[in-house]
Amino acid sequence: MTNEAFFALNHMCAPHRPISAFFDLAISLGIKDVEIRNDLEGNAILDGTSPASVRGQAEAHGLRILSINALQRFNDWNGTREAEARTLIAYARDCGAEALVLVPVNDGTGTADRERQANLRTALKGLRPLLKDAGIIGLVEPLGFETCSLRLKSEAVEAIASLDASGTFRLVHDTFHHTLSGEKNLHVAETGLVHISGVVDTALSVSDMRDGHRVLVDVNDRLDNVGQISALCSEGYRGPFSFEPFADSVHMSDDLHSDLEESMQHLRATAFPPPA
Repeated sequence: MTNEAFFALNHMCAPHRPISAFFDLAISLGIKDVEIRNDLEGNAILDGTSPASVRGQAEAHGLRILSINALQRFNDWNGTREAEARTLIAYARDCGAEALVLVPVNDGTGTADRERQANLRTALKGLRPLLKDAGIIGLVEPLGFETCSLRLKSEAVEAIASLDASGTFRLVHDTFHHTLSGEKNLHVAETGLVHISGVVDTALSVSDMRDGHRVLVDVNDRLDNVGQISALCSEGYRGPFSFEPFADSVHMSDDLHSDLEESMQHLRATAFPPPA
């Protein structure tokens, strides 16, 4: 197994581009793996684009769809959430996506000890048969915000292990959220996807960082993406590193291709060990 950088592209890199143009961007960068989203107004999936259409366009570009991002509030499991999950899982299956990202409640509710662990297990129990029947992996993504009901990957690992569900669920390591959470353990063996983005604003405290501050990773990054990626590789992670910047400055760039290319070159030079 090589240590060569394995990059992917999340549609959040270019949310205003139609999915076909987003796929073109990936190919122009030599990237073969993408994540699509269900939260982009006026774009697939929200605009009614069929899963067959998305699948056809991905295949025409020679792309692999890693995931749909995301089922929101997944650990607030109820009839509404189950219906949303069934719809997204069916879409993932039919468009050829391999996984569905699972994002926890992030409004300050459900954060109490024992309550959050119980809610998490309930949701995983409900999701497991739906995902398993469709052949889709559930990618649990803890969020580092203090208002989040699932901040630590360790709690997700414990819940998945308690249900003997490691064949159905994996973790997302997000370099932004890992920094905000303060968690030290990487849980590489349980990780199926890594989201990468940087923060360069020196006026921000870590607790004040928000999605809108997330840019492409460069030499001024405050999240230590280089250190996180190096550690993940050293501990055996060999999956994709998917760019997921939320900042408008990235989305509105006059030359997003060059910006992404520069970030990829920076990370290749600093974060990834050379091939043996």
